[in-house]
This record gives sequence, C-alpha cells and structure tokens, in this order.
Amino acid sequence: MSAARLDTKYVVKPWGRPDIGSFSNPEGERIGEIWFDGPTGRHPPLLVKYIFTSEKLSIQVHPDDQQGQAAGLAGGKSECWYVLAAEPGARLGIGTTVPLDGAQLRAAALDGTLEELMDWKPVQPGSFYYIPAGTVHAIGAGVTLVEVQQNNDVTYRLFDYGRPRELHLEDGVAVSQAGPYALPERIVPMGCDIALVDGASAPFRLDMLYWEVGSRTLTAQLDLGWFIPLSGAGTINGQPWEAGQCWLVEGQADIEVARQGSILWANLP
Repeated sequence: MSAARLDTKYVVKPWGRPDIGSFSNPEGERIGEIWFDGPTGRHPPLLVKYIFTSEKLSIQVHPDDQQGQAAGLAGGKSECWYVLAAEPGARLGIGTTVPLDGAQLRAAALDGTLEELMDWKPVQPGSFYYIPAGTVHAIGAGVTLVEVQQNNDVTYRLFDYGRPRELHLEDGVAVSQAGPYALPERIVPMGCDIALVDGASAPFRLDMLYWEVGSRTLTAQLDLGWFIPLSGAGTINGQPWEAGQCWLVEGQADIEVARQGSILWANLP
C-alpha cells in the first residue's frame, strides 16, 4: 500500500486572484488554478484542481471519451465542482435555458447572445454540480471551488466575451449537447458522509466523508484513489496530511485524524 502527496502546482491566470485563502502565494501573482497531477512521470486518470476567479471564465465544452478518442486523445473530460467560497452574486453557467441545435449554438456564440442564453446559477459554499461531457458551461467571477475531472487536456472554447483568444467553434459545436441542465442542484455542507458522483453513470466516483478524531481505514477501490482533505489534519500511512493537499492512494490507506474535518475521496468506478 502507498500514499503519495501530489505536488502543488500554481497556475497564473489573468482572471485569477492574489488572495487565494489558506494557500500561500508569496509572489503575489494572480493565481487562477492549483493543480494536483502526477506523481512525477505519471499521468493518472483524474486531475484535482482548486480554481479561484475574479472574472468570468470562457463558455466552453468538453468531448466525451468516444469523441476524445476519435480526435486522437486518451479520452474526454467530464468534471464536477464543489464550491468552497462565493462572493455575493457569484454564479456558475451550466447548460442553456433553452435547447439549441448546432446552427443556433454557433450563431449565438458568434453574435454574443450565448452569454444571455446560459443558465447562470447563483451559488454558495456547498453548491455541487457534476458536469457531464457535452455540457456547455462557464465559471463566473468571485468563486473558489475544487474541481475533480478526467485528466485529459481538451477544452473547446465557444465564447470568450471579446477577449483575444482562439475559439474552437467547429469542434465545440460538434460535441455540445446545448440545453437545460438535467441533473439536480445540490447544496452539500461539509460535515457529512454522502456520495456526490456515483460512478455508475460517470467515469469516476466522488464521495464526501466527515472524519472525526480517531483512526479510520480507507481501502481504495480498484487500487487507486485520491484523498482530498478540505479541512482537518492527521496522518496517512504515518505521513502528516492537512487541508489543501491531495494524495494519490494505491491499495489501503491507514488514516489517523488529529483534527476533525471533511475530505473528498475520488476513485474510478
């Protein structure tokens, strides 16, 4: 059994923030994302990120596994978001308010009306959404969230508010299922045990677990899992863990809790 702490990779973005909460940012850069990938030399099937926004991110879409493989990639990208903090008025754009066919989606992206057609959902700490591949989506300003996604670098940008960045309309329209978001909206406060993504209809499983002081043993399904502490502290296989880290677990992990808290546990179905 093994548990490896993944490196913390800071990613500077123009839409990021210098204040990223409990994470250190000694250079004062505008940090948009923190990545937990690897370990070195490995490209595991899931990627964990923290995202910090001061502006709206582009409206975009990702292909599914079959579409990604047809484009020469390892697969597609489904993802999920758990909101940790939200400024007043913060929103996430998930799906469109009305169904759009390919021609309508393309026209709306070109003339800018796609922003108005997005379903902008107000969010708060604990808001959780699973974003299946093909869902047109965007993260708004003033949001801090943790994202768990398939680890394939494939994003098709549909609209970017006039910023001078490349769009990917042909590819993006081809894989989009533009319409109202069909899954339930959920508020999941920290401090509970609950399945967030069940793994039956998704390419990964995600659970929130509440850890009280004492010992607990976690056995990774399929021998691979991601231990993502959101709060608390303790040891994992004798190594200290704390909030804001991410660990790749292979086999069984013996976890001791010195300070109670909530964790996310991701694994493949």
